[in-house]
Amino acid sequence: MDKQNFAFGKWNYILLAAGVIAIILGFALMIGPGSTETHFEPDIFSFRRIKLAPAICFSGFIFVIFAIMYKPNNKKNS
Repeated sequence: MDKQNFAFGKWNYILLAAGVIAIILGFALMIGPGSTETHFEPDIFSFRRIKLAPAICFSGFIFVIFAIMYKPNNKKNS
């Protein structure tokens, strides 16, 4: 098969995988104990769960969009 029939190249898949890993890491950082009716858990307002994890998820989503839009220069075929 000719490589030009594929929508994505090797770098697209590598960048896409990196973005998905960043999204999974961000969601994993959001995991933690929750509050119940009888016990308040102050960790739900920690820096990691409120600021860091959503920022990593957002950057992962942006990275996935970049991986989809990325078109490498193929100077070999010119």
